[in-house]
Amino acid sequence: MTLRLSVLDQSIALEGQGEDAAIRDTLALAEHAEALGYARFWLSEHHGLPTIVGSAPEVLMAAVAARTRRIRIGSAGVMLTHYSALKVAEQFRVLEALAPGRIDLGVGRAPGGEMRFARALNPNAHHAAEQFPEQVMDLQAWTSQPSHHGLTAHPRGETAPTLWILGSSDYGAQLAAHLGLPYAFAYFFMDGQGVERALSLYRELYRPSPKHPRPQATICVWALVAERADEARHHALSRDHWRMDRQRGVLGALRDPARLAAQGFRPEDEPTLAAMRAKAFVGEAGEVAERLRRLAAELQLDELVINTWAFDPAVRRRSYALLAREFDLSTLER
Repeated sequence: MTLRLSVLDQSIALEGQGEDAAIRDTLALAEHAEALGYARFWLSEHHGLPTIVGSAPEVLMAAVAARTRRIRIGSAGVMLTHYSALKVAEQFRVLEALAPGRIDLGVGRAPGGEMRFARALNPNAHHAAEQFPEQVMDLQAWTSQPSHHGLTAHPRGETAPTLWILGSSDYGAQLAAHLGLPYAFAYFFMDGQGVERALSLYRELYRPSPKHPRPQATICVWALVAERADEARHHALSRDHWRMDRQRGVLGALRDPARLAAQGFRPEDEPTLAAMRAKAFVGEAGEVAERLRRLAAELQLDELVINTWAFDPAVRRRSYALLAREFDLSTLER
């Protein structure tokens, strides 16, 4: 089975640099990913976080569309509970006009940040999650039909965005199955906890739809590779420390691994750190690629989405390049 790879980028802020630099690096990475042969380039939505500063994926997608020609571009995702389904449909129809046949509209119901920001984005935030299934159905209609509720989402065109449901629990899997939509599981959120059950439910309950007669699933995995395993582990220190800090409620820009290596970890962090690293896809490119292949085979997937953080953008680009070489992405049918 040929395994395709895609990219999820979150526009990570780096200590000592402006947050705006992270947005520009996202655009550079999109061009790099296309040149390497990655299938999709997805962008996340978060609010009020000093680390993950990609707050408007639909805007970034337009910029990526202008700089690429082949790679699919998507949101992973739009936090639909903040917005009007009609407005999202219009935004993504504009994107579809800019890049016909290349737009993925991934949606989720999580707030993507603190509830203070959710309320600022939508005064009815506390009740919005209850309306998520109805919003998805409205969005499904406005992106695929001439009109819905007597209203039309413009601009119309020969192609339409592909709608995906994103999730990290059984809820999203069951909703995607019920509506006959593709499903992406956020494996990296909880180091894969619950992925087998979510994918099993999705496939067992799947109801074919005209556009998607068969279930289509993927997972997003965090991975970092280098020529040597010790080099990869060194660069992974930035995310290791970020995750440990997050558990203590401390968030900030991604830090330099050279400084963190000298700092070390607190003794009480070691058990959590060891468990986290045991599940991490970090190391030499060939070894990590083989582990990714085994995971895809176990979960019966033909595509994996890779998310990579590194303090040095060149290290991140090199990681994606090494994986592309291991998977022969340049030889896959475009």
